[in-house]
Amino acid sequence: QVQLVESGGGLVQAGGSLRLSCAASGRIFSNVAMGWFRQAPGKEREFVTAITLFGGSTLYADSVKGRFTISRDNAKNTLFLQMNSLKPEDTAVYYCAARTGPRPTMTLRERDYDYWGQGTQVTVSS
Repeated sequence: QVQLVESGGGLVQAGGSLRLSCAASGRIFSNVAMGWFRQAPGKEREFVTAITLFGGSTLYADSVKGRFTISRDNAKNTLFLQMNSLKPEDTAVYYCAARTGPRPTMTLRERDYDYWGQGTQVTVSS
């Protein structure tokens, strides 16, 4: 089992920045591939970004490429999402997700993730 707790959400003006954190527990963090997803009001949850076990490779949705950066600190069991140049369309609940297994790879498919956090709200005002 993996427990995930997101933090760092809030209200920010367009063009501003936020840094989300996701604290993980319950399993060796370096054995878990991680991702961020988001869900805007009235929309389905969508992929944002993912990272491999040791952070060597990352994957981004086109909508956030160049503005968001995913990273992880395996020593602190924490996943991060640095969000810069925020836009009103980035407003959503952001979820971190964990993919376990013998050799979990990063993926943008929601169904490949086994554990989810409760989400943190990000609101970007225009």
